[in-house]
Amino acid sequence: MKISIQLLILLFVFGSHSLFAAGDAEAGKAKSAPCAACHGADGNSVNPTWPKLAGQGAPYIFTQLQMFKDGVRANALMAPQAAALSEQDMHDLAAYYASQTGTPGAASEELVEMGEAIYRGGIIEKDVTACAACHSPNGSGNPPAKFPKLSGQHATYTESRLVAYRAIDPTLEKDIHPAASIMVSVTERLTDTEIKALAQYIQGLH
Repeated sequence: MKISIQLLILLFVFGSHSLFAAGDAEAGKAKSAPCAACHGADGNSVNPTWPKLAGQGAPYIFTQLQMFKDGVRANALMAPQAAALSEQDMHDLAAYYASQTGTPGAASEELVEMGEAIYRGGIIEKDVTACAACHSPNGSGNPPAKFPKLSGQHATYTESRLVAYRAIDPTLEKDIHPAASIMVSVTERLTDTEIKALAQYIQGLH
């Protein structure tokens, strides 16, 4: 029997409230020089295939860097970058990007209505939970639960991540991260058009 999306969310949230060490944003700024080539000097990437990090929750950034370093999240570009980072480096980088301000984006007028409906209300007949339940109505995320900020994120990047989650087979990948399990449960029920609409709406959300 599949665990419901709502139960997965509750298990992940209540299991996520652990003490989080504070990073040094100034130290993180100095350490972010290699990251700037892809993510921009202030965390606002220009290339839409690379995510904006500015304003992202520090716990989420730290966790993702850990996952890249440990190989839990596979990425040919990020793996060698994260491999050289100490735990303090990751905390400092997370603090720096969390202190920056994200740049706004714009949504496609053709898809924004569909995207907003899914983001705010889900799709009841498909048992798809509203994105706002975890990522907040304005897309600011939930830092303590390590649910990422989405507002203003490049549509190209968001769409690629949603498609990647949909392609995961949780019956084959036993060590899947709890947060990924939530996203797999949502995306496996979405069509290409619905994913594209969500990505566009999120890009224009602020």
